[in-house]
Amino acid sequence: MTRTHTRPLIAIPARFAATTSALRYAAEVNARALVEAVWRAGGEPVSIHPADPAGADVAERLARFDGVLLPGGGDLAPHRYGATDSHDSVYDVDDLQDVFDLEVACQTLDLGLPLLAICRGLQVVNVALGGSLEQDMGGVDREHRHIVHPVAIQRGTLLEQATGAEKAEASCYHHQRVDRIGVGLKVTARAADGTVEGLELPGTPGWFTAVQWHPEDTADQDRAQLGLFDALVQAAHNRR
Repeated sequence: MTRTHTRPLIAIPARFAATTSALRYAAEVNARALVEAVWRAGGEPVSIHPADPAGADVAERLARFDGVLLPGGGDLAPHRYGATDSHDSVYDVDDLQDVFDLEVACQTLDLGLPLLAICRGLQVVNVALGGSLEQDMGGVDREHRHIVHPVAIQRGTLLEQATGAEKAEASCYHHQRVDRIGVGLKVTARAADGTVEGLELPGTPGWFTAVQWHPEDTADQDRAQLGLFDALVQAAHNRR
C-alpha cells in the first residue's frame, strides 16, 4: 500500500494537564494552534502518549511516523542538566514528561526523522545533548513572557531557509533559556539581549531545527512562521 498521496504523519508528544474545561478528568493535550499549524502545512498531526520508555520502546513507536514535533510546555527538572538546586520559579515539572521527551529527542535524531522543536522542545534537545539551562532569566523586565520581539536569524541555516528571513518577529513565552549549549549544536538565532532563540545540529541525518519561540501563535498570519511547519511537513514527505 502506498502512502504517497496521504498526509505525512507528524508525532506530537502530548502534554499532561491537571484540568480541562471540556473533560471531567485530567487530560493529555496539545495546543489547538499547534495542531492547526501542522494541518495547515499539509501534515497529519498525531498526539502520542508520554509512556515510560522503560516499558515502551520509543524508537519503535516513532518508526511509524514521518516526522516529529516537540512542543512547548512546563519546565524540565533542573537535575536533568546537573543542577543541584531549583529556582522558585520552576513550574509544572513532571518526571514522566521529562524522561519521555528526552528519549523522543534522542531517538528522533538517531533515526533521522525530521524534527521541529518549539520552546520547551528546544530546551529538551539542548539538555538531551548535554547542554544546560538558565533556570530563570530574572523578573518581568528580562523574561520573554507574553511578548513579540525580533530575532536575528543566521544566514545559510535551515531556519533561514524555512522562514525565508534574516529577521523574524517571534511570539515568546518563556522564563528560561539556554545556558551551556549541547554537544554539536549551532546557534541559529538570537534575541537582542543575546538569548539563544534557535538551534540546529549540523551533520545530523535528518532535517532538524529548534526555536525558543512559539511559531504556532502567529502562523495563521505570518508567512515566516508558517514556513517552519511547511518545512517540517515537506521534509517528512521527502523522507518517504
